[in-house]
Amino acid sequence: MACAACGPRLTFHGNTGDGEDPLSSTVDALRAGAIVAIKGVGGYHLVCDATNADALAALRARKQRPGKPLALMAPLAGDDGLDAVRTVASPDREQSALLLTPERPIVLLPARAGALPEAVAPGLSEVGVMLPYSPLHHLLLDSFGGVVVATSGNLSGEPVLTDARQVEQRIGHVADAFLHHDRPIVRPADDSVYRSVGGRPRPMRLGRGAAPLEIDLPFELAAPVVAAGSHMKNTVALGWGRRLVLSPHIGDLDSARSLAVHRQVIADLQSLYRVEARSCVCDAHPDYGSSRWAERSGLEVATVFHHHAHASALAIEFPEPGPWLVFAWDGVGLGDDGTLWGGETLYGGPGAWTRVATFRSFRLPGGERAAREPWRSALALAWELDRAPRARTRDMRVLKLAWETGINAPSTSAVGRIFDAAASLAGLVHTARYEGEAPMRLEQSSGPLPDAPSFPVTERDGMLVADWGELLDDMASADATLAARAARFHSRMASTLLCIAESSRERLGVNRVGLCGGVFQNRLLTDRAIERLEAGGFEVCLPSLLPVNDASIAAGQIVEHAFTASCGVERSP
Repeated sequence: MACAACGPRLTFHGNTGDGEDPLSSTVDALRAGAIVAIKGVGGYHLVCDATNADALAALRARKQRPGKPLALMAPLAGDDGLDAVRTVASPDREQSALLLTPERPIVLLPARAGALPEAVAPGLSEVGVMLPYSPLHHLLLDSFGGVVVATSGNLSGEPVLTDARQVEQRIGHVADAFLHHDRPIVRPADDSVYRSVGGRPRPMRLGRGAAPLEIDLPFELAAPVVAAGSHMKNTVALGWGRRLVLSPHIGDLDSARSLAVHRQVIADLQSLYRVEARSCVCDAHPDYGSSRWAERSGLEVATVFHHHAHASALAIEFPEPGPWLVFAWDGVGLGDDGTLWGGETLYGGPGAWTRVATFRSFRLPGGERAAREPWRSALALAWELDRAPRARTRDMRVLKLAWETGINAPSTSAVGRIFDAAASLAGLVHTARYEGEAPMRLEQSSGPLPDAPSFPVTERDGMLVADWGELLDDMASADATLAARAARFHSRMASTLLCIAESSRERLGVNRVGLCGGVFQNRLLTDRAIERLEAGGFEVCLPSLLPVNDASIAAGQIVEHAFTASCGVERSP
């Protein structure tokens, strides 16, 4: 609702001056190819005409976002409201229903070939689309009459911006014009994002309309506790009694502003719910920004290992008692042996996880740089096998020496880095322009999945170890197309998961399997794994309330900590 006297009031500022009619001025600017920063409910979007290649190129250049997909907003049109969406994408029934929910999330949809410039989502066959979620957006899209790009109004990786003055200062070099309103945004909230995996849409990011997310716990917490969350895709959580509240998406804690918003959200959750935390939980990695906050908080601090938190987050949606097998596959996280995990199979339950399977470890030359430079992961696999690497760099001799002596070359078992290596070996992505580009491009390049054998799985000192060694020959095959090589890799990874599950069932008698970690955002891998597991008689648990990625870590930290003796859980009868 709006009132001519009381507001909300709109103001438009452009390079050519201020418009008398802010709405008309904004629409005219968009039609002329301008980039406009528009204030919404939870923050600002950077908006431009999705069909204007010059505007898209300018947006990418100014925001220094050369390849990351850009979200779209389509006007309501047609009997069911989705006619405009269907001009650029092909939603199925469940995706269509999700688009129309009051939360108005971004939903990743199959793109219509040739409907939009390649610059919207380079190298990908999906586009993220949402519908207008506020009266202002409805008015703008109705007047504009087409689909626009509506990407977060921030610097890449940082939380969304909410203040007019700050927006004009921080992204004034990106936007040509600004559309402000005078309603204060008290709590920032980025857009929620969903992708169909395992036969239904599942959250990848919880934001506007979906968070703070309130969850009923199947046990009683002895005292209020706050969880600082992960370093990447950070959220925080507050738990008390039998309640847990997960914050909206904050982002990666790599900048001073992200850390400031992290502190603000922790304080705001406690103020909003009138609960004062008596202790805090953080990741066991001491160098994470979230861990450093915990150490400075003045609260009693407990640490939880990254993959234990991943596994325990599953217990929120699947609280049935009894041990189970959880595959925690992601980038990297500190393990209880001091190495970087990421390809783990855990057995047990919250507070009592035991690692029963892993992948053959390898040393990452350059450490954290490998996440942005997949060629380093490919190099690592080649060197581990004493093979001549395909990747070349000017500093190869120095890099090899550092790798051999373990200088900035931590040992890891991370499946996320194995996917990076596969993408680089396939010639797709050697240097990633955004987080996750390499596995996303590998998935998009894959043809139909064949039946393919597991990578070898052997037992070493009581633990199952999957060996990726045959990957190099698979990816180097001159007899197979890129699509065939990518498909074979996905199929072999799913078969490896099944092999570990079947071997663990024989040893441990466990029949319930959970999937967690960012790798399971990959639809090809996850759908094939679920299909094979269910055909083998396993009960499969894949979260649909919480994201499968690091956004669920804070919730898992509270659950994992709650089941340790120090917290004193009172279980539900």
